[in-house]
Amino acid sequence: MLIRIPQLISRDQIAEARALLEAADWVDGAATAGHQAQLAKRNLQLPDDSPEARQLGDFILACLGQSQTFMAAALPNRIFPPMFNCYQGGGEYGFHVDNSIRRVPGTSVKVRTDLSMTVFFSDPDEYEGGELEVLDTYGEQKVKFAAGDAVLYPSTSMHRVTPVTQGRRLASFFWIQSLIRSDDQRRTLYDLDLSIQAITAQNPDNPELVRLSGVYHKLLQQWSET
Repeated sequence: MLIRIPQLISRDQIAEARALLEAADWVDGAATAGHQAQLAKRNLQLPDDSPEARQLGDFILACLGQSQTFMAAALPNRIFPPMFNCYQGGGEYGFHVDNSIRRVPGTSVKVRTDLSMTVFFSDPDEYEGGELEVLDTYGEQKVKFAAGDAVLYPSTSMHRVTPVTQGRRLASFFWIQSLIRSDDQRRTLYDLDLSIQAITAQNPDNPELVRLSGVYHKLLQQWSET
């Protein structure tokens, strides 16, 4: 399940965030990659402990908490602190699959990576290339969204960032451990949630809403991992 979350961050907020990112000190992204990923990864990254990464990461987490689409689709249990990367001058990240478990730096906390997320800070017309290509059972998807938009997809998907041949691609990336481990079960709950919302908008007094809501919460209870 690949889901676009439009305008997770407003245009004014993007401008403020871009100012911080443009002034930040970036490092070689390969320093944070695993052995195999180092061979495919050519980009820049903000250090985890940089003040810009922490400030913007906290801001993104606050935006996620206010996003009904994110909460319904991800059903988050734990969220890895957002990280930030920059692609330019031919930078790319070849096809790879994200690590299944990630430890939060400086802590003993581990996050199972059920879902991967990218938040875009550059508009598509600011750079050439730089598409996020995701391969999964739903086929191949090429993602290049507007600044402020985000994309959510299963971490088990093979994916890459194509070379950025002109301009600069700024983004945040991170992972979510969901209350629901199975992607198929998350999709079922998300589709059911959307149906409940649609019926509510059309007829909030529909008596079937109680029944459908009961089914939703029964499935959530049966499938969730806390």
